[in-house]
Amino acid sequence: MLRILLGEPPRKNEGLLKDAIETMLKTTQLLQREIEKNQDPTHDFRKLEIWIRGLIGSLDELEQSWFAACHFRKSVKAGYVDDMSIQEQGEYARYVYFYKDGFIRVFSILDKLGTVLNDLYDLHTSKVKAHFSYFTVLRQFRYLKYHDELVDKLEGIKNHYKSSLSVLRKRRNAEIHYMNSEMQDDLWQRHQGLNDRVGLEDMDKHLDDLNQGLDMVCKTLAVSFHYTNDLWAAKGVSSKRMNL
Repeated sequence: MLRILLGEPPRKNEGLLKDAIETMLKTTQLLQREIEKNQDPTHDFRKLEIWIRGLIGSLDELEQSWFAACHFRKSVKAGYVDDMSIQEQGEYARYVYFYKDGFIRVFSILDKLGTVLNDLYDLHTSKVKAHFSYFTVLRQFRYLKYHDELVDKLEGIKNHYKSSLSVLRKRRNAEIHYMNSEMQDDLWQRHQGLNDRVGLEDMDKHLDDLNQGLDMVCKTLAVSFHYTNDLWAAKGVSSKRMNL
């Protein structure tokens, strides 16, 4: 959608993004077959299908936010806020908007995935923490000693992207609880010298961190649903033995 608004050709899903989306679509297809077969009287499978389609939509929106932030960043040439023209200030504001939207979505998707995994594998994570995150769900898997193969892969992905995730998490927390994330850089510069001009943050580094976050989310989703699809292929979607 955003590509059309920006005068760009439609996206062709490739690489990690393609793998994640196609794997989740396969999961929804398996659920649809189960619904058609057994009518899903408790609506459990309908709920899962809706949740997973929501994940697909959220991943699409995350990728679009990253793309749009990169698009507007290209128009920002000045190194200092005071040197920007009115037009460039507008382009910078649009870059900031989509960059912030992107890093907020990284953790939103992970937490939505945590909700799905908690339900799929009967983890009862809410007994540990009422408002749990994806990372709490990983710890619950370990505590219950469920599906070590899956958790090993998910923790490996988390650790591989630890540095970028830490940066994005700090910015997300600042944006939501403290101050606009882009103002943190300004504040730090003011601490260095009250009379110095305020330079722009390292936008390319920020976009690289966001791209790393996007890759991490894609891999995490793909691994989660590849594992689930394989498990259902072996045991059947309606199996209640997910944790054996």
